[in-house]
Amino acid sequence: MSEQKRVYPKEFLEYVQSITNKRAKVVIDHILAHGFITTEDLEKTYGYNHPPRAARDVREAGIPLETFKIKSRDDKSIAAYKFGDLASLQTNRVAGRILFSKDFKHSLFIACGGRCQVCNGQFEERYLQVDHRVPYEVGGDTTDREPEHFMLLCGSCNRAKSWSCEHCDNWKTEKKPPVCMQCYWGSPANYNHIAMEQVRRLDLQWNGDEIKYYDALKVIADHNKIELPEFIKQLIADRAKRK
Repeated sequence: MSEQKRVYPKEFLEYVQSITNKRAKVVIDHILAHGFITTEDLEKTYGYNHPPRAARDVREAGIPLETFKIKSRDDKSIAAYKFGDLASLQTNRVAGRILFSKDFKHSLFIACGGRCQVCNGQFEERYLQVDHRVPYEVGGDTTDREPEHFMLLCGSCNRAKSWSCEHCDNWKTEKKPPVCMQCYWGSPANYNHIAMEQVRRLDLQWNGDEIKYYDALKVIADHNKIELPEFIKQLIADRAKRK
């Protein structure tokens, strides 16, 4: 899978050669050689289980990437990345993000009670990741490190946010931070859209003794041949009607 080889400006080539981040270099070198790189390439050829993270490393270095759809080797629709408009290259991001200190992360951990800010699951501190409420691609890095600009997410929710943000028009074109702050992924407790779509979302997690209730709900849903999320929606709707 390749496309016609693109000719890149000398200044651009000199800049990408200065990138030292390993994942970013894999993406850059592959695109230079083949025109684009797919999530399948990143997973099967290079062993990256989370391809969007590798793509994000490139974007955080100031190099524009476009995401598009392509067919995999087994004819499934997958994502692929290629260089975008080079006029938007930002060479002041060579070093990428400023690292978060352990004290800063710990202060966020204490403030949120050790819970992922999206799914509300309880985690050890090492399993939670500091995340910009406004994606780096939209708002750049926030050097003042004000706690309200960040939140802690578990790995699963962080990956889900990455995928959703990368497919949002505000990420791709508008780049307006206030739009992100009105989004579920920026303000899970108080939002009016998800990636600019009128959608509402509720993430539930059953822990410890609560698991028996989850298992009971699943048994009933399976018996009625209905998916569990839809079954729970029906229970809530029926309860609301009775009030």
